[in-house]
Amino acid sequence: MKLFKPFYIQPRFFYAGIGIVVLFALSYFIPLLFNIAQLSILVLVLLFFLDFLIVFVGKNKLEATRIVPDKFSNGDNNQITLDIRNNYSISIYLEIIDEIPEQFQVRDFKIKEPIPSRKTRLIQYDLKPTERGEYHFGSLNIYASSIINLVAKRFTFSEGTMVPTYPSFKQLKKFELLNINKNSLEYGLKKVRRLGHSMEFEQIKDYVLGDDLRTINWKATAKKNQLMVNQFQDEKSQPVYSIIDKGRIMKMPFNNLSLLDYAINAALVISNVVLKKHDKAGMFSFSKHIDNVVVAERRSSQMQLILESLYNIKTDFFESDFSRLYGSIKRHITHRSLILMYTNFETLDGLNRQLPYLKAISKSHFLVVIFFKNTELTNLINENAETIQQVYDKVIAEKFAFEKRLIVNELKKYGIHSILTTPENLTIDTINKYLEIKARGLL
Repeated sequence: MKLFKPFYIQPRFFYAGIGIVVLFALSYFIPLLFNIAQLSILVLVLLFFLDFLIVFVGKNKLEATRIVPDKFSNGDNNQITLDIRNNYSISIYLEIIDEIPEQFQVRDFKIKEPIPSRKTRLIQYDLKPTERGEYHFGSLNIYASSIINLVAKRFTFSEGTMVPTYPSFKQLKKFELLNINKNSLEYGLKKVRRLGHSMEFEQIKDYVLGDDLRTINWKATAKKNQLMVNQFQDEKSQPVYSIIDKGRIMKMPFNNLSLLDYAINAALVISNVVLKKHDKAGMFSFSKHIDNVVVAERRSSQMQLILESLYNIKTDFFESDFSRLYGSIKRHITHRSLILMYTNFETLDGLNRQLPYLKAISKSHFLVVIFFKNTELTNLINENAETIQQVYDKVIAEKFAFEKRLIVNELKKYGIHSILTTPENLTIDTINKYLEIKARGLL
């Protein structure tokens, strides 16, 4: 019975059988076809057994391995490689059905590929996950048949493979050096002119032609009886926290990813940029409770800690508690820090409910509130209205879009910086804001 378990009859056998039945039916009217039909049965049976012997005789006639990455990058294409070796003495025709994780909801995955005798072939395909978590592969099923293609043998490989999906670490390579790379403008990163000195003092030195006269140290000049100037250096090791709202409003979808996932991907990239700029990177999430806390530090293991914490963030579908957030920041972040808060406000009323807590946070820290444009409303605004209902929908959409701009102005009125961006531009705009703050010495 073990021999027949991987045994499959191919559609070609049934098509040939139907053709023979038709010949027998026609032989009632044309007797000559009766002998041809009988001969066809004999030929079909002989070819069937010949094909069976070709495909089934011998062991380990096919070897295959599914090569998967250690972890998937969320929202990016991840390459899967099938390494298949044909040990048959003839060319073999394969039908490959890989049982990919259920999260992708792909029910018709099939690859057809011929492989010459004694040859190896690498077959590649991409998977694009849209949520973090564990992705379990099933079996790699390969149906092998000869050129006769009447029977096929099923080979099963690589059972039970699990790949975790992490925030988009592939973006790290893209943005890692863009802040100093001459090609960074192609990705949207801007050069910002420095408007003043940072506040970290380095030393007092002799004045040389070209030094800024505003940095003259008059006390040291009087003592030395020659012009002396203060020399400053870029401030380093400043704490930068990415604070992610994981409330229900961040579950809004955009291009198969939620706003929460876009915020997580951006937080991972900006943390890497912060560490490359010699600052301290930290993060935590909030909703009804404060979770996933990583204290801002600058150490070799910091990125791994942040990556593991971002991997575990899940929305709890509660209304976010900004009062609890303010209390936690007040207790645990004692030094003035740059706080990048990823959240979303749809209406001015929604902002006004949380504004007292945002104002309180901004008194002790440099707060940047990052929220999202509703791109669906933008599409609705740009469409031509032809009916009364469409006019009504367009007016309401313009009202909500205008409220987003009012939210920016309201935050600006209280000295709170903000970023209003689309999900796909979130990472670029966040990096630009951080580089601007550093270049202007605002922190």
